[in-house]
Amino acid sequence: MEKIAALYLAHLNPVTKAHEKIISQLAECYHVYVFPVVFLKQGIEINTRTFPFPYELRKKMLLSMFNGHDSIDILPDYNFVSPFIKYLPPILSPYSWSLRDGILHDVREDRFISYTGDTAERIALRLYNLHPIKATRLEISSSNVKELLYREALKNLGKSEVNTNLKSSLDSSDHNNYSNHYKDQDNEKSSRESWQKMVPESVVHIIRENWDIVEKFAQSIDKTIKIFGMKLPIEGMLK
Repeated sequence: MEKIAALYLAHLNPVTKAHEKIISQLAECYHVYVFPVVFLKQGIEINTRTFPFPYELRKKMLLSMFNGHDSIDILPDYNFVSPFIKYLPPILSPYSWSLRDGILHDVREDRFISYTGDTAERIALRLYNLHPIKATRLEISSSNVKELLYREALKNLGKSEVNTNLKSSLDSSDHNNYSNHYKDQDNEKSSRESWQKMVPESVVHIIRENWDIVEKFAQSIDKTIKIFGMKLPIEGMLK
């Protein structure tokens, strides 16, 4: 029987147990191509508080779970190249279609589907003829994991949990989801144990080995903007 490809385009920043479950389940029926999104300016990746971990580190996280798996490939072809404004508005911009063509460049199968648990993203994938399958969003959010990481980092640094500037930079919906879900977990130990339970053990080690990245972005204002439902770095938006 002909193998069908499954495209999984995601931030994966960081990789969570939800991502692990999605990829594992897809690999049971499809040849899975995982595309961690990358934002480039003059050939250099841009990272922000929303996108702290660079592509190579996210690839390492994925390989720590799936290295050697015949049905899973991790590809660097989901690249936005500055100025990012050229990809907007989605669907109408010819550059967004070039991005689609780049994603499909290394997909070997003639037939493919794509995966997302988000309704709006599913509509976009359908408009791009990427054949999304119906799926349910899993509970674990990378945004929640990041905020738990930043909370632990700031406490370890002896700083207030979230200062005024950082608080204003948080996406309100993510922050509200975080507050509601973790309102009973107010001490350092519970924060630390919570994020560790939400990511695979091998990813916990990789994050710990690169804790300087967490500390750096925990103390920074988020330089990310959301336009047409897309999160993009402010740096590189216009030039």
